[in-house]
Amino acid sequence: MKVVLVSMPWGSIDVPSLALGILRTAASRGGHEVEVRYANLDFVDWAARVTDLTLADYQYFSESSYFLGAGDWVFSGLLDDADRSFDSYTRLLAGNGTADAEIARTGSLHRVVPEFIRGLATELAATAPDVVGFTTTFQQNTASLAVARLLKQLRPQTRIVFGGANCDGPQGAALHRNFPYVDYVVRGEGEVAFPHLLDALDPLTTAPDRTKLAGIAGLCWRDRDGTGQANPMSSTPLPPTHIVAPDYTGYLERLDASVAADWVAPKLVVEGSRGCWWGEKHHCTFCGLNGSFMQFRSKSPARFLDELLDLARRHQLLDFIVVDNILDMAYFDTVLRWLAESEYDLRLHFEVKANLRRHHFQQLSDGGAVQVQPGVESLSTNVLRLMDKGVTGCQNVRALRDAQSAGVTASWNYLYGFPGETARDYTSVVAQLPALHHLEPPISSTRIAIERYSPYFDRPELGFATLRPAPQYAEIYRLPETELADLAYVFTSAPRGIDGAQAAELDAALGAWQAQYPVSRLTYQELADRIVLVSRRASYDWTVLELTTPAEVELFRLLGQPRTVATLVAKVPGGTAAVEPLLSRWTALGLLFHDGGYQVHLAVESHNQVLTRIDHRRAAVRRLEEESRATVVA
Repeated sequence: MKVVLVSMPWGSIDVPSLALGILRTAASRGGHEVEVRYANLDFVDWAARVTDLTLADYQYFSESSYFLGAGDWVFSGLLDDADRSFDSYTRLLAGNGTADAEIARTGSLHRVVPEFIRGLATELAATAPDVVGFTTTFQQNTASLAVARLLKQLRPQTRIVFGGANCDGPQGAALHRNFPYVDYVVRGEGEVAFPHLLDALDPLTTAPDRTKLAGIAGLCWRDRDGTGQANPMSSTPLPPTHIVAPDYTGYLERLDASVAADWVAPKLVVEGSRGCWWGEKHHCTFCGLNGSFMQFRSKSPARFLDELLDLARRHQLLDFIVVDNILDMAYFDTVLRWLAESEYDLRLHFEVKANLRRHHFQQLSDGGAVQVQPGVESLSTNVLRLMDKGVTGCQNVRALRDAQSAGVTASWNYLYGFPGETARDYTSVVAQLPALHHLEPPISSTRIAIERYSPYFDRPELGFATLRPAPQYAEIYRLPETELADLAYVFTSAPRGIDGAQAAELDAALGAWQAQYPVSRLTYQELADRIVLVSRRASYDWTVLELTTPAEVELFRLLGQPRTVATLVAKVPGGTAAVEPLLSRWTALGLLFHDGGYQVHLAVESHNQVLTRIDHRRAAVRRLEEESRATVVA
């Protein structure tokens, strides 16, 4: 069969679609002719020409507007014949602080995108595909539905298939139920279900094998009379040996031909595991990322390495995003060690748990990790307990410090609005933030939204008893609220936790951190007879501090890990008389972070890869300047 797999806006443009890469491999093994169409790049080229779309615009619609649905609203006028009031949606955007320019861009794109959708649907129909499959995650729903609707009108015999994170569980069933131009929806992991679906579809007839359709776990389909069927989803996740490697053929060539090639640096996507080993036992209360399957499954280290290096060789690219929700701890002494010992200069991104120790971050750095997402989320132990994160505020600060010492960038967001939190959970943290200005600040801070599949969604006794689909869904889809309740991923409820004024205080303090970070520094170096600390932070007027006494040196070393005062008194020479004055003085100097009865020092090792890279860049600049001066003199 001739199969076209489509990635619509607002899918990421700097990486190929992992889902489509996997489905391409799986369908090709079944003997089908498979093409992947990166319509998100087609859209970039069209919109840059027609509307002067920029990278910042694309990122707004694909990422930062997600919880308001602006990317989906842009294409929503093509889902049906119903009118959609821009005035109503404008009020929603403005009420949530959206800038006037972004509101105007949303309205202007909404008016012109029908031209792009008509052109794409016409091109797809002209290739006479038997099956067109759309992957939909985050804000790809309406663009995919818009093309599917017109394509079905142009070529009714083409089977339209949807899959992806937006099709999991009740969402997929609601999508199939409400959009009759979508023939099939694959819910759950698709590398087994999708080839089975293709086998059930005969390209020579419009009558599929309904017995086969009924046997495909999770599939949504229709009987001869048009009655919708939703097969039960599998209760057993796909074992790692059955997770196929992606085929990204054509992506880099398409990106190179796009205006987006000047916007982004391409990266490849790989996965070593699915599910979350922490979430299996302690599901973070706000997290809905794993959908129907939380069970942790990991590829063998040897297989993961083979896939990683095969992709690097095939595409001559060294930058990778590892999409695992959490890194398999077994990879530290296998995958990372092997990469560190090899001559490959891969640059990797991992998601990790924040309770990693200093040597773990060094292993990540040595193995090629340039960025990690440690899931810090908060610096308050009490709030982290409400999240069921399994870490403390001091451990999170230690993670930021140790990642920087190892030369690894830590990417994280600050979350608030948890049932049971109080202003006290934030006042102490906010007061201490100036001492942290040299560490990686959060990218953003935000009140939590309630996500489908999270404990907050499934267990109202945790604090959110009344939930409604987030308001953008009613603006995007002209459907009854009962249907929106199944289609939606994001829900709203009465705000919990800190109020707006307290949240504004936190936001301001984090904004100051972001502003000060590029020029702030706190480092230390251990010499034979002392420890030397250097500080450059706006809130502290000292620059150099030397620790010379045995009590000072031992206390500083012990504070490399979070410790209680009692523990420190028991271990440091001089006991209470030595420890308490030093703790008080070091706190005033911004050397320590305190939370939950523990404290940890904040100084980054001075001989670390970040500083070394900075020094190398500075040295290169100096050489260029010297060469330039020498040329002028000559």
